[in-house]
Amino acid sequence: MTPALRRKLEALLERREEVERLLADPAVAADQTRFRNLSREFSSLQPVADALAAEAQARADLATAQAMRNDPELRALAEDEIDTTNARLATLEGELLAQLIPKDARDDGGLYLEVRAGAGGDEAAIFAGDLFRMYTRYAETQGWRIEVESANPGEHGGYKEVVARVEGAGAYAKLKYESGTHRVQRVPATESQGRIHTSAATVAIIALEAGEDSTMVINPADLKVDTFRSSGAGGQHVNKTESAIRITHVPTGVVVESQTERSQHANRDKAMKRLQAMLVEAEIEKRAAATAAERKLQVGSGDRSQRIRTYNFPQGRITDHRVEGLTLYDLPHIIEGALTPLITRLQQEQHAEALAQLAREG
Repeated sequence: MTPALRRKLEALLERREEVERLLADPAVAADQTRFRNLSREFSSLQPVADALAAEAQARADLATAQAMRNDPELRALAEDEIDTTNARLATLEGELLAQLIPKDARDDGGLYLEVRAGAGGDEAAIFAGDLFRMYTRYAETQGWRIEVESANPGEHGGYKEVVARVEGAGAYAKLKYESGTHRVQRVPATESQGRIHTSAATVAIIALEAGEDSTMVINPADLKVDTFRSSGAGGQHVNKTESAIRITHVPTGVVVESQTERSQHANRDKAMKRLQAMLVEAEIEKRAAATAAERKLQVGSGDRSQRIRTYNFPQGRITDHRVEGLTLYDLPHIIEGALTPLITRLQQEQHAEALAQLAREG
């Protein structure tokens, strides 16, 4: 580990000690918001302190073992202890470096999931429906709550467009790599001659929470609000009142809709929350544009035109094009929601990229 990285770790340890002193201050305890934020920060810094303490103990053990080598009777035992301790120190160094990787404040929260049919006509809409079902089933296995906010069904199944709100601990951290163009190769149900077609759908993942460093104030004068009759579920209420809302943010051209609630007010509230999230996401992407070229994984909504994954049904193969060698021959299970192996590999790749960046900076 370089001296620069070591100093960063020491600075984190000093910050933990400072936060610990602040938490003991009665004035801080009286301010519930500040106390809660400091408590959260203290918890996030505790692993650094634990790893540094374990490293110090391992170095002390190593020094003891090296001293034992001078005794002929203990030399063999000392050599074994030295090997074991060096391996432990290497592991601890990896853990410490991981603590230096910047944390994304949005990782713990939920997200908006948007799936849209791309090139391929009816088959693209069917594939968009397959993707949405895949994410829905994965969300169910994670215990997350998923609620459809708007949907435009395809003529032969699936969706031309579907937007859902996903809430659950760590949802954004696991699904943030899904943004981009997903391509499918298979024989469509509508194909009479058995030919393999290639179609596509796009996925966008937008965090519900902006993070502490992002603010976005929306000027009401920049909004164009339209009402229309709902076309989704709702029984006799549907098509009788104009409760659905469409909001256009004129400066950016971003359009959001909500029609799942019975009242215009509730739909407007939902639409405004999603608009806020989309504008914040755009702001974050803009700030990250300078370093985006160095990243293989475009996190967040990213470049929607980037082909990130191919689902080849005849071969039962799924390939993620952002990671060299990331091909899994388990497509039937993955498309049914078994996303964990894929997501784990993507998380590992981003972790490796972040560590490499730290090494360059150090």
